[in-house]
Amino acid sequence: MGDFEAVRRQRFLSNRYYDWLLPQFTEQVEYWAQHDAPSGASEPERKALAARYRASYAHRRFLLEFTSGKSLVALRNELPLLVDTLELYSTLNRAAMWDDSVPPLMFGEIGEYEKAMQLISLCHLLHCTELLPRLANTLDRFYCAQDTLYEDLLSYGMDGRYDVDKWFHDRPYRLLINSFYRDSEEESIRDVAAYLDAWYPAMKEAPWHDCHLKANEQEGGAYVGYWAIEAAAAAYLLELDDTSFRNHLLYPKDLTDFARAFEVRQQPQSAEAGARPLTVRTGQICPETGVWNAAGHNVPGVMVRQGEVMPDVYIPDARGTLKPTPATWIFERKA
Repeated sequence: MGDFEAVRRQRFLSNRYYDWLLPQFTEQVEYWAQHDAPSGASEPERKALAARYRASYAHRRFLLEFTSGKSLVALRNELPLLVDTLELYSTLNRAAMWDDSVPPLMFGEIGEYEKAMQLISLCHLLHCTELLPRLANTLDRFYCAQDTLYEDLLSYGMDGRYDVDKWFHDRPYRLLINSFYRDSEEESIRDVAAYLDAWYPAMKEAPWHDCHLKANEQEGGAYVGYWAIEAAAAAYLLELDDTSFRNHLLYPKDLTDFARAFEVRQQPQSAEAGARPLTVRTGQICPETGVWNAAGHNVPGVMVRQGEVMPDVYIPDARGTLKPTPATWIFERKA
């Protein structure tokens, strides 16, 4: 297996296709920053359409780079551009249409609704919640208090959001919405797992559905990755154990792991003086080199280096066979 195949996050993406498509996206993002669209009844319309193209290419490039395995630290630095381009399109389109309420993404179209949920979720997962008010400003005048998932996702980073019981797309989003209102973690986990299974079939009307079948230079470049990013946001925000679904093809587990590891790095580095101890789960990235203990398991501490993946613990079953088991690890001491 080559280096690209080892780091890519979804199997449909080939190195050749990626190398062919990425420069095109970058060229288009740069081109539409400097040129008006050739169509449009007026200059404001042509400028708005160019801004729409740029925002679309920036978003697709971001997803393509994520799918390729690009560092999430680097992608965190690129996320503001997605909000910048969407804001610019929103401003220019409102001016062209003489309507200060028109949104840049139409929730009635499932592909655009999904894009909006992706952007909000990325703000949480990459710890860029300062971008949430800017996103809401582009969408609220039309969609404020009109969709439960939109409000729920925003409410984790903004005060004053609305409690509503309606949404634009029942399939597949009802399942994810339910996960926010369950009485137990187990029920929420089942909801997210069911959502992941339902997600792709429900996206049949999205313009990119089945585009992985034509992910080559001859037939086009619509495929950039299939990711239910909002499922990762739910797992992170609700503090769910994602062990049962983290290997699902559509679940961006690296984003969940990054969000949790980033949060851990902001915690105090020891339990002294009443400070909160470092904790991290199996499968997440180790934030601190040292000895870690598995909470609730009578096993010796293990040495794990910063940047490594936290291991399972091995627990004997009824027959005495050691079985790998996920654990919550607590930092004991530095090496």
